[in-house]
Amino acid sequence: MSSDLRSERPSGRRPTPLPPPSRGATELLAQARAGLVAAAVATTPQERYVAAHLAALRTAAAVLSARARPGAAKGPRSAWTLLANVAPELTEWAAFFAAGAGRRAAAEAGLSAAVTARDADDLLRQAEAFLVLVADLLGVSHTPPLPEMVAALRAG
Repeated sequence: MSSDLRSERPSGRRPTPLPPPSRGATELLAQARAGLVAAAVATTPQERYVAAHLAALRTAAAVLSARARPGAAKGPRSAWTLLANVAPELTEWAAFFAAGAGRRAAAEAGLSAAVTARDADDLLRQAEAFLVLVADLLGVSHTPPLPEMVAALRAG
């Protein structure tokens, strides 16, 4: 995977709407949003990358909560594989974030060379775009854009 995440950005194709969100899906999206805020105020690129990737994972979990059926998956599978199966219109997003899982693991392990500040910033922007897309699909109201939230936190 190249360090320029912008060139690997998923397409802007609009997926089909999902059924109304469950309480669990709504809570997962709230946790994902909190993770994005944590990523935005993280002091190192590694912390920012990890928090943004985990926020995207919680966003995927919200879709799985809304669409997945018990017993549909046989054996262990990654959330990204499951996402592509239950929401084929999100396959490019699933592949994009799955490709970053190894880097997240390296960053979690403390390898400072695992990600650059640009990598972390790019992933944060993509994770936010993914969350906004999924929130739209689930019919969950939006919160202020991330830069506005971070500015309010820093000022308050």
